[in-house]
Amino acid sequence: MGLFSGKCRSAARLDGKTVIITGSNTGIGKTTAIDLFKRGAHVIMACRNTYKGQEAVKDICNLYNNSNNSKDLGQLEVVELNLCNLHSIKECSKQILQKHRRIDILINNAGVMCCPYGKTEDGFETQFSSNYLGHFLLTILLLPRMIECKSARIINVSSVAHKMGKIDFNDLNWDSKPYSALEAYQQSKLCQLLFTKELHRRLTEAHVEGVNVYSLHPGVITTELGRHLNKTYFFGVRWLLSFVRIFFKTPEQGAQTTIYCAVDETTGKESGLYYSDCRPVEPSKNAENVNDARTLWKVSLKMVKLPKYNPFIV
Repeated sequence: MGLFSGKCRSAARLDGKTVIITGSNTGIGKTTAIDLFKRGAHVIMACRNTYKGQEAVKDICNLYNNSNNSKDLGQLEVVELNLCNLHSIKECSKQILQKHRRIDILINNAGVMCCPYGKTEDGFETQFSSNYLGHFLLTILLLPRMIECKSARIINVSSVAHKMGKIDFNDLNWDSKPYSALEAYQQSKLCQLLFTKELHRRLTEAHVEGVNVYSLHPGVITTELGRHLNKTYFFGVRWLLSFVRIFFKTPEQGAQTTIYCAVDETTGKESGLYYSDCRPVEPSKNAENVNDARTLWKVSLKMVKLPKYNPFIV
């Protein structure tokens, strides 16, 4: 259990609202889904493995549907989403848009950490695609519907690791330089913050009101995220980490800042900020680089084959 952890104190209800959470069949994503489901939201669990997603739904329903306050619960839905496949992202977005007339909250939670070098079917480095580029595409495809809602929130679950990140526009996919799993992870997390900053800027420039965007560090958490560490670094690294687990957060603690950004009344008046332990904190200087943020947006549109797409026109 983490010794220091912020907690979301808001009792806000989400009745009638639709929430999308990527990677929500396990870890802090599942914990976040449970919390928002208990607040009355229709929670769409966007998962790469739909079987595991359905199993997560069964777990949640078994825990809460027979409770005394079951009438206050929301609904759970599973959709397939592979963030390392552009076609899958487009199909997922299409399915959601056809079925749901409103999208109130999008939580870009899914991710991988320090996995061995690999490329997606579309030719992107795995961590860059899973942690950042896939979420970028998902967000801009869903954004027009969120703008129509007049009040919506977009939450990018990043990491304090972004502070060590550097963005290399000449080799975003590690085609030329020697691959570093850690540096690739740090770059992907920095991209999430730059995306948050640029999305906020463009929403403001387009005079879009009511759509707020946030990035956050959930903390160091005891989840499956670090399962690749033994493959990419020395064998005993996870053995070593077991000695410092007293400082790690549980998934319940790790989900608090995400939940805070999703429901708290104060964050409803904020946008473009970076949070940790349920409060705004300063990101790295690299994450505040306006030119990098603008360049990343343009490069990302080309990568997802939508160079002239404007999500701010509804």
